[in-house]
This record gives sequence, C-alpha cells and structure tokens, in this order.
Amino acid sequence: MKAVAYYQSLPADHADALQDVELPAPTPGPRDLLVEVKAISVNPVDTKIRRNVAPEHGEPKVLGWDAAGIVKAIGPEVTLFQPGDRVYYAGAINRSGANSELHAVDERIVGHMPSSLSYAEAAALPLTAITAWELLFERLQVSQGSTDQGQSLLIVGAAGGVGSILVQLARQLTGLTVIGTASRPETQDWVRELGAHHVIDHSQPLSAELKRIGIAQVTHVASLTQTDQHFDQLIEALAPQGRLALIDDPLQPLDVRKLKRKSLSLHWELMFTRSLFETDDMVEQHNLLERVATLVDAGTLKTTLGEHLGRIDAANLRRAHAVLESGKARGKVVLEGF
Repeated sequence: MKAVAYYQSLPADHADALQDVELPAPTPGPRDLLVEVKAISVNPVDTKIRRNVAPEHGEPKVLGWDAAGIVKAIGPEVTLFQPGDRVYYAGAINRSGANSELHAVDERIVGHMPSSLSYAEAAALPLTAITAWELLFERLQVSQGSTDQGQSLLIVGAAGGVGSILVQLARQLTGLTVIGTASRPETQDWVRELGAHHVIDHSQPLSAELKRIGIAQVTHVASLTQTDQHFDQLIEALAPQGRLALIDDPLQPLDVRKLKRKSLSLHWELMFTRSLFETDDMVEQHNLLERVATLVDAGTLKTTLGEHLGRIDAANLRRAHAVLESGKARGKVVLEGF
C-alpha cells in the first residue's frame, strides 16, 4: 500500500523529512477496523514527533492521527461497525499513523462520520473534537446546558484546531461567556464566526485586554498554546477557585505554587490517554464522536477545515507540517486521496 513515512528527524523543508513509501497492508486485531483512508488532517503532534522521535534504525515511521474513510474489514470481536461504514477517528499514538492507504484502528475510538460532511471535512474534526470535549466537560467539569450562566471561559489560541471546535462547543452547549484570543485580523474574524462572545489579542497583556471588554476575571481558562509565556497572566485573569486546563508542552517549568493563593486547580488534557492505557472507559471516545456527528448533522457544529492542500503525498505533507510549524494555521490543514 502507499504511505508517507520518515526515516530520520529532519526539518520540514528537507526533501527527505517525509517520503512516499510502499508498505505491507496492516492486519486488523480482534477489536480493530481496517479502514481505507480517504482523507487526513495534520496536527501539531505530527510535527513534534517528526522532529523529536527517531524511528528504529532503517524502519519507516508513519505519522497521522486524524482520518476519515471506509471500513474494509473488521476483527472477530468488533460489534460497533460493519464493512462499508464511513468512519472518522484520531487513532492511537502508540500505533502506526493513518498517513497510509489502509489503517488498523481500535473500534472503541472510532465514530460514524457525519453524513452531511465530505471525507475532507470530517477528517478535520476527530482529534480536536475529542481534545476539546474532554477538556471542557471532563477536565474543566463544565456542565452542558445553561447551569454555568454567569461564568466565563478564556480560550488562549482560539483560532487553532482545538480552539476552533472548543469555541463552538462552549458557545452552543454551555451557558459560559466565551472569550477567544487571536492576534491577527483574519484569525480574530474566524474566532468570531465560530461563535465567541468576545475576541482579544494574546500578544497584549491579557488582563488589560479583558478589562478592555469589560471583564475583570474569568472562571475557566483553556490554554492551548504558549502556556509558559502566559502563565502569570492567566493566574491574574482567573477568579478565585477558578480552573486552568492546558494541552501544550510548556518549554519552561510551571511554578504551580502560584496557584495556591487563589485555590486554583490545574488540569491537563491528552486525548491519547484512553487508548495508550486502554482504560475501562475507552469506548467513551466512540460515544463522543457519535455525539459530535449528530451535532454536526443537526447544524449545531461545523467542520473546522481551514486549508485543503491536495492529495496525500510526501510533498504536500511536508507543506502541511511547515504551515503548522509557522504557528499561523487557521483551523485544520487537510489532505485527501492517494
């Protein structure tokens, strides 16, 4: 089968950073689906692994943790899907990625694709939707419905992949006042289109920006990027007994002792945790993706596809990695078809 892989960690603009290869088709395990991949999207995790994780000597490493496609075959213990089903999912970080024509994935972390979306539109959603959902409803423990009216959520980096779906979830499914940060006119417009009540500039002091829009403090913060740079400002912006959740990998240590005076709580979200440890509630990611598909088909949520870079091949994937590493992506970068 065709695939895109790398053999050594190289800059995205190097011709060998990602290469077109031919690999054997995977054999599905007992609870696996064998999926014919139709479209993929690219996430920061792809670029981090390419830069920092060297493959076994001489062995190709396939990246890719967002895919949409068709189930071609199922393992003997599969109960949730049948061959021919259209599916979308993010996969597991401890298994081979989905930048390949065929891909094996555990059914418990797969959802039926929204029927109203194309493969490219669907591929933009899984990893970020799972991350945003778990962060909002499980880590920050926000309630669905109107019970959190009067409370507020500050989303740092709201125009990126996770932010683009988090803004929608918070605006459509909760009573929170949603404040997104973005630093460029085009990304600020994007965050407004997604439903944020307010948009502020994270290149400016956050407390001053919040005061500019008439908000003294917020009850919840979702820090999606550069948490170490904003950490002190986030503590200042949070109300006493507030909650701070993050998904990034701060380059500098965070001094959590600073949270004590306000009794602030810190929450980390990694959407791969359930699949990495095969937790008892691993199937919750299937349930979550099914709910997201229903919300998309009802018009409550929309795809966060930002840029379509063409077919799935090494040259286009190198371009996609470069876009993400530039820090200027708006929404999700998607590729489609081998």
